Amino acid sequence: MIQRMIEIRTDHDESQRQLAEAIGYHYVQVARYETGVNTPPIAYLVKFCQHYHVSADYVLGLPRDGDWPR
Repeated sequence: MIQRMIEIRTDHDESQRQLAEAIGYHYVQVARYETGVNTPPIAYLVKFCQHYHVSADYVLGLPRDGDWPR
């Protein structure tokens, strides 16, 4: 999940600081999420997905067809 979030951010040519400012977080917290020091909360995931217009399923690496155990 974290690697995918980093790839999305860098594909959009945004720094950790720019992302943090855009979604209302401190850049140090974004860095802690990306390095694995802290686990991002659901609220962060939601804001991240809204900012980059990506689905949480994609960020989480869930299959597109929904053919996974429920």
